[in-house]
Amino acid sequence: MTPAVCDQLAVLAQQREELDAERRRFEKAHCLAVLDHISARIRALCPEAVYVAFDYDGKTRSLELAGVLGAQPSPLGTCPWLWENGDDEHPLEEIAVDIELDVQSALAPYDSPGWATVVRNSASESSWLLELPPADRAARVAELIRGHHPAATAVIVDSRAGGGRVIGVIEEQTDCDAPAPVARPRLSAPCDDAVTRLVAQVFLLPPLADRHLMPLPRGFAHPYGSSVSDQVRLMPLPPTA
Repeated sequence: MTPAVCDQLAVLAQQREELDAERRRFEKAHCLAVLDHISARIRALCPEAVYVAFDYDGKTRSLELAGVLGAQPSPLGTCPWLWENGDDEHPLEEIAVDIELDVQSALAPYDSPGWATVVRNSASESSWLLELPPADRAARVAELIRGHHPAATAVIVDSRAGGGRVIGVIEEQTDCDAPAPVARPRLSAPCDDAVTRLVAQVFLLPPLADRHLMPLPRGFAHPYGSSVSDQVRLMPLPPTA
């Protein structure tokens, strides 16, 4: 094999890897878009909905819709059933087939970001719970961040760390002429996990990324010594009630 052929093959291999990575990104974005669509339909008929319950067969990768549950009332409580599949008197019964098909589609890829929001239903041995995505991811991120940083106005996020980990927090300052100080995040482990999942989804969905992710402030240095790239962005936080 001549050097020219080797070079050509190397270029084609690199292009193939880039196209495959791009395809996976689009596939993940499609999974999230499907979940957003069916979540909006579920909430339109049942505003208190928080989880979709389903039975899952790992061998066939098929699922059977069980119903929709509400929020857990307390750490030791169980999520209340709002609708069980087969209950003809509830309006969700009209879209039961669509719910099952869309959840199946959103969880079909092994690396679907939807799986990050699936947990075992503690009240049933064979049931799983898919947490519906928030209607406004940026608002939910702001709420979670301000639970630990009440004065936070923006965060620095890195898609190379867990898909979207917060690596810095910008807090309100009185001197508008001084550079905004960047604090290390002081988040609990559950909060960090939840925020990372949501920010990763913002990175994946182009409309949300265009709306909520901005270039870094001038002079920013990565707190962990990593290089700064387009995958590290500023995410302003919307006001919270």
